[in-house]
Amino acid sequence: MNVTFEQNGEARGLITVSICPEDYEGKVTEKLKKIRQTHVIPGFRKGQIPLPELRKRFGREVKSDAINDIVIEAAFKHITDNKIRVIGQPMPAQDSKEIDFKQTEYTFSFDCALWPEMNIVLDKSVSMPVYKIEVTDEMVAEQDKQLCSRFGAQVEGEEVDARAIVKGSIQELNADGSIKEGEEAIQATSAMLGMFALNGEEEKFIGKHKGDKVVFNPAKACNGNHAQLASMLQIDKERAAEVSADFEFAIAEIQVLKPAEHTQEFFDDAFGKDKVHNEEEYTNALRGIIANQLFPNTIELSNRDIREYLLDKYGDMKLDAELLKRWLVRVNDVDAANIDETYEQSLPALKWELISNDVAEMLKVEVTPDDLKARARMYAVQQFQQYGMFNADEDMLNEMAKRILENKEYARNIHQELETLKLFDAVRAAITLDEKTISLDEFKKLANPSAE
Repeated sequence: MNVTFEQNGEARGLITVSICPEDYEGKVTEKLKKIRQTHVIPGFRKGQIPLPELRKRFGREVKSDAINDIVIEAAFKHITDNKIRVIGQPMPAQDSKEIDFKQTEYTFSFDCALWPEMNIVLDKSVSMPVYKIEVTDEMVAEQDKQLCSRFGAQVEGEEVDARAIVKGSIQELNADGSIKEGEEAIQATSAMLGMFALNGEEEKFIGKHKGDKVVFNPAKACNGNHAQLASMLQIDKERAAEVSADFEFAIAEIQVLKPAEHTQEFFDDAFGKDKVHNEEEYTNALRGIIANQLFPNTIELSNRDIREYLLDKYGDMKLDAELLKRWLVRVNDVDAANIDETYEQSLPALKWELISNDVAEMLKVEVTPDDLKARARMYAVQQFQQYGMFNADEDMLNEMAKRILENKEYARNIHQELETLKLFDAVRAAITLDEKTISLDEFKKLANPSAE
């Protein structure tokens, strides 16, 4: 066997594999013996069919398969052993011909699209800006408001506001606005409504006081949710599905949210015991919360900037378009009639894949099993929290993480996600970062310049 490689173009190469009977006859005989063990031919005992008979019946097919296996394996081995970097896989050269079984020696050629040499530089000589969003006093005030509301308490109030809960009686109305009477009338003497869940109907309650009566439409308030409507009117779901009338609500009690005050108990509830002791520490803690909430935006914009920088600087790479188009048609089942358009559309993604692969190799980006477990555990925590379980124990979290990773598609997606995250983190660690703090409006303009 003889295998050679030559670069026959700026971004393409040719692998040639020549074989003789000594290279494939053993493989042919091995395959024929396997056939002998599994096939039944009339006139012969199973497992006792002579090789000449097998060659007569199966020789051409077996020889073709054996030669194909040997040649493909040799081509790939040559690529690996000689560290030839190719895009995709070798493809039979366009002038390849079918095997002529009258011959005994064969030569096969494979076209290869060569991986471009980009000579990427990512070290401290490369400087890129990283934009952080300024935490303003207005943001701090809003965060304080939210936190005080979160740890506040419901107390009796005089007037209905947007966060109030009202209690009272509810009665179905006729079309003319009168109270519906009789056994079919829907009435509840101990109804309760939260203004935050009335889907626009709460506007009819805002500003009302104890003793006031409000006409509203429960079906609209529940936005077609029959279970919610049944609970509100204290009827079964089947009956709730038929309700469309207006109702009168007589307000007997109003509960409003009283925000928490800045006491030590509040500081301990919000941040943990003895973490915050005074207004200055409280304000700093709020700024820290906001900064952490805004930081993902910084990372997202930084990732975009890094990608654009690398594509702009190294995207003008040498690629063999003809070979790559053939590859798209052959492997990705692309319509040959539209290959030019498809190739142009796929080119940016291909260039980024080539660049990111080189960067990952250069910066030794690696996703470890521990990385996968930690990421899967994070998703497990999020899933439990979606169901209101904020304190799931470790065994439950680990079991859920294990199930996530047992799903091959989920595991593959998590691996790809981590590769991307670690790639950008590695780039930031390798280069010089010029941190800039800008306003939220300035950040929005940078993140979405087309919004102007």
